[in-house]
Amino acid sequence: MDRQTRLPHLRLRPKVQAVPVIAMISLLVLTAAAGRCQERPTSKIVIAHRGASGYLPEHTLAAYALAHGMGADFIEPDLVMTRDGKLVCVHDIHLDSTTDVDQVFPDRKRADGHWYAADLTLEEVRRLAVHERLGQRFPQTSVARFSVPTFAEMIELVQGLNRTTGRTAGIYPELKEPAWHREAGLPMEEAFLELVGRYGYEGPRAAIFVQCFEPATLERLRALGSKLPQVLLIGDERGAQQTTDDALALAVGYANGIGPSKSLLEADPEIVARAHRRGLVVHPYTFRADDLPPPYKTLEDELKRFYSELGVDGLFTDFPDRARRFLDRPAG
Repeated sequence: MDRQTRLPHLRLRPKVQAVPVIAMISLLVLTAAAGRCQERPTSKIVIAHRGASGYLPEHTLAAYALAHGMGADFIEPDLVMTRDGKLVCVHDIHLDSTTDVDQVFPDRKRADGHWYAADLTLEEVRRLAVHERLGQRFPQTSVARFSVPTFAEMIELVQGLNRTTGRTAGIYPELKEPAWHREAGLPMEEAFLELVGRYGYEGPRAAIFVQCFEPATLERLRALGSKLPQVLLIGDERGAQQTTDDALALAVGYANGIGPSKSLLEADPEIVARAHRRGLVVHPYTFRADDLPPPYKTLEDELKRFYSELGVDGLFTDFPDRARRFLDRPAG
C-alpha cells in the first residue's frame, strides 16, 4: 500500500510553544503549492535529510519548513540531549560545527576541543546562533538568525503545516549516540517515547520512522513497548556483516527497515533484494547534488540508479525538491 495514502493526519496539540522567529513567508508559499497534491503516483518516498539542507542551514525550522514545501514525505531531525534532559535537533553530540558556541560559551570547551550539547541547558542552547556547515551552501556570513530548535518545536511545525496544507509529511528522527548519552546520565529512549507519544505518534502505522545506528537502542525501544516503525542505520565500517541474510533475519526482530550508506548498495546491490525478502524497507543515505560520486553527472542520474534500477523504497537527500520531481515525472 502507498504509505502516503495510509498515514493518518496527526493531531496538533493546542499548546504551541514559542519558536525562534525566522522570515518563513516564502517557504510557506511553497508549502501551500505542494499541499495541492496530496496523492502521489508512487509508493517510493523522499526523506529530507536534516530538512532541505541543500538550501538552508541544516536542522533549523526554516529548513524543515522548506522541506515540507518541497514535497518531502518525511523530514529528518537528528536528536541529542541537553544537560537538563531536553531533546534538541542537532546533527552532532557536539555543537561547534554549526553554531557560535565557541563565542557564546568559550569556557565550555572540553579537552578534546569540542563543545557538547550535554554540557549546556536548553536555555543556554537557545542563546546560540546556527550557521551553515558547508562553505558552498547558504552564506555562512549571513546576518539571518537561525536557532537550534527543540524536537517538540520541530514536531509542532510539521504538524501545523500538515494541518494548513492538507498534505501529511511524516518525521524521521534519528537518536544520535544513545549509548554515549546513557553513559553521561542522559538516557534518550524513555524521553523520546514520552514526547512522540504526547504528539500522537503511536503504533506501527504512525507517520514516523525511528532510526539509529545502534541495534541495542532499537531493541530497547521495543522492550519499552514501542511499536513504531524502526530503521537500523548501517555504515560502511560494519556494512558487510550487518547486511548478510543472517544479520537481516536478526534485524527483523527490532526493525522494519534498514538505512545503509549508498556506497554499500553500490558495492553489493543484492542487499536490496535480501532486505525485501525479509520484509524490510531500504532507505539509503545521502544524496547530494553538490557532492556527486562518480560516475554520476547529475543528481537525477544517481536517483535513477537507486530508485529505478536498485529498487530502493526511499532515500535521504539534501535536495528533496529534485527527488520529488524525479518521482513525480510523467511515465516515459
